[in-house]
Amino acid sequence: MHPALRILEVIDTISSHAERESLPALASTCRAFENPALNALWRNLYCVESLVKCLPSDLFGIDWTLQKPLDHKMWGTLSKYTSRVHSVTQSHNSMILEPLSLILLSCPLAPASLFPKLRRLTWHANVTPGAAEFLRMAFVPSLLSLEVLTSFVSPAFLLVLSSLGTFCPRLQSMTLGSRRAFDVSLNSSPFIVQPISQLHHLRDLEVWDLGIQGIQHIMLLQALREVTLDFRISSSSAWDRCLPSSLPGFRNLNLLVLNVDGFERPSNFLSSLMVVRTKKIGVGFTSQVLQSPVHVSTMFSQFFAILQEKCDNSMLESFTLFSFSKVLPKIPTDSGIFMSLRAFTNLIHLDIEKGCDISMSDEELYRLTGTWPKLQILRISRCVTIDSDTAAVPTFHGLMHLLRLCPALISLALVIDTTKLDGIDLGSPGGELFYDHLKVLILGNSVIDSPLNVALILSGLFPHLQQVSLGCWSTTPMKSLPQKGPAMEQWTLVNSFLRGFSVVRERPRRIVI
Repeated sequence: MHPALRILEVIDTISSHAERESLPALASTCRAFENPALNALWRNLYCVESLVKCLPSDLFGIDWTLQKPLDHKMWGTLSKYTSRVHSVTQSHNSMILEPLSLILLSCPLAPASLFPKLRRLTWHANVTPGAAEFLRMAFVPSLLSLEVLTSFVSPAFLLVLSSLGTFCPRLQSMTLGSRRAFDVSLNSSPFIVQPISQLHHLRDLEVWDLGIQGIQHIMLLQALREVTLDFRISSSSAWDRCLPSSLPGFRNLNLLVLNVDGFERPSNFLSSLMVVRTKKIGVGFTSQVLQSPVHVSTMFSQFFAILQEKCDNSMLESFTLFSFSKVLPKIPTDSGIFMSLRAFTNLIHLDIEKGCDISMSDEELYRLTGTWPKLQILRISRCVTIDSDTAAVPTFHGLMHLLRLCPALISLALVIDTTKLDGIDLGSPGGELFYDHLKVLILGNSVIDSPLNVALILSGLFPHLQQVSLGCWSTTPMKSLPQKGPAMEQWTLVNSFLRGFSVVRERPRRIVI
C-alpha cells in the first residue's frame, strides 16, 4: 500500500469525492477504506428503504410483512450503518414505513444510540403511525434542523411532536407545513406550542397558524431570527377578526414572511402586535386574493398602511411581494397603493414584480422611490399588460430620474416605454452622469422600436453593462405572449450593439503622428 493511503485525511478525501454508486465497492477494497467509504455512503440517507435493504431478505414476506424479530446480530448490522447518518430525507410515501416501525418498536437501543450523529431530518411524506414511529427514533439530541411537509397528520405524530422540546433541545431550524388546506392548526396547535416554547436555540421557524397562544410563545424565543407564518391552511383563524394591539410583537428579527389566501388575516395579525422590528418582510399570496369581495387595490393599500404603522420604519431594509399563482393581479395606475412604503427610508431591496401586474407613470415612479437613496435592488415589473390608453409605464426620462434618486442601484427590473425619446441626447443621455454599479437590468416586455437608439442610451447610462437580461422571456406569463418572437429579436439586437460598444470602448487608443 502506498504510504499516502495510511493517512486518514487522504482516505477521507478520496471517499468524499468518490461516486456514490462506487462507495460500497470502495468500502470492501480493504479495511483502511471500509470506515471512510461507509461514512461517505451513509452520511446522507435519501430514503428509509435503504435501512431495510441492509437487513436479511428473509426478514420480510409478501407485501413487506415482518416474519420474525431482529436478533442481536441484525441490530448490530443496522446500528453499524445508522450511527453514520448525518441527514435523513424522505420525499415520498412508502409501504416500508409500517414494517420498519414494527422493527423500531422492538429496538433495544435508545434513539440517541441508533442515530447519534443525526443533524438534519427532512420529511416530505405523510406522517402515518408508522412514519411517526420512525420520527420518534430520529428525534435525538444532536438534531439541529427539522422539516416536515405533509398532507396527513396522524394523532401518533402529534404525540411524538409534543416531545420535540425534550428530545431535541438544540434544534435551530424547524419547518412544519402542509400540502393542502385542512384544519391542521386547530387540531395540532396544542401539541406544537409547548415544545416550541422549549426550543431556546431555535433561529428559523416556518409553521402554520398557531393561534394567539402559539404566537405568544414564539415571541418569547430570544434566539429566533427568521419566522414564516402560513395563514392559508386552516379554514378558520383567530385573525379572521380584528383584535386589539395586545401582543408584544417581534423585537429582533432578520426576516418575517406571511403566506396568505387574503389580506384580512395578515392585516388583523399585524394590527394585534405592538411592534414589528425586522430587517426583511416577505408576503406571499394565492389566487384566492382575487376572489375577495374587497378590491385588490384596497386590500393592498390597507395592508401597507398597517405595515407602516407597526413596523420599525428605520430597521426595515427589504420588502418582497410575490404570488404563488401564475396569474398576477392587475394593479391600476395608482401610486397611493405603495406610498406607505416610502416611510421605510433605509430600504435597500424592493421586489414586487412577482406579486402584481402594475403600471405607473414617470411622476409616480419619482414619488415612490424618492425616499430611498440607499436602494440597491428594485424590481417593480417585468411583464405589464397595457390594455388601454390610460395605462402608463415609465419612459427613459423616468429611468434617468430614478437613477439620480437611487444612485446605488445594482439590480433593476422595470418595464418602460423606450419609444419616447424627446429631449434625450443619444450621444450623452445622462449628461455628465453615468452609473457604474448596475449589474442586472431587466426591461421585460418594454415597448421597443429602435434597438440601436435603446442600446445607445443604455450604453451612455451604464458604460459597464454587458447586456439586458432576457431570461424573463422563458418564464410565465411572458413565454406565452404573442409578441415574444419579434420582441426577442429586437432585444437580441440591443445586446449585440451593447457588446459592440463595449469592445470599442475597451480598445486601446493609439496616437498616430
